[in-house]
Amino acid sequence: MQVPVIAGAIASAVFAASTLPMLAKALRTKDVRSYSPANITLANLGNLIYMVYVLDLPPGPIWALHLFHTLSSALMLLWYVRYVLLAEKVSREPAGVT
Repeated sequence: MQVPVIAGAIASAVFAASTLPMLAKALRTKDVRSYSPANITLANLGNLIYMVYVLDLPPGPIWALHLFHTLSSALMLLWYVRYVLLAEKVSREPAGVT
């Protein structure tokens, strides 16, 4: 295996490991109010655009890293919508309205 591929695999594992605690805490607590909705939205947009580049590369560590970043950003967006935006909407509805 080539040194750049090994370095890419190790870096991908480190980046993923650095994100896992955030995802685990967000999943466990359902509290994602401290995350910036602009950052989450831009991360998802960037991932979609970057996908054009990544899919043109031969399969390798960058594919795994990009997949992980795309899924984790999408989860954060989903959780932000579900646990913040929809929760705020429900709490603003008058009592007795379903």
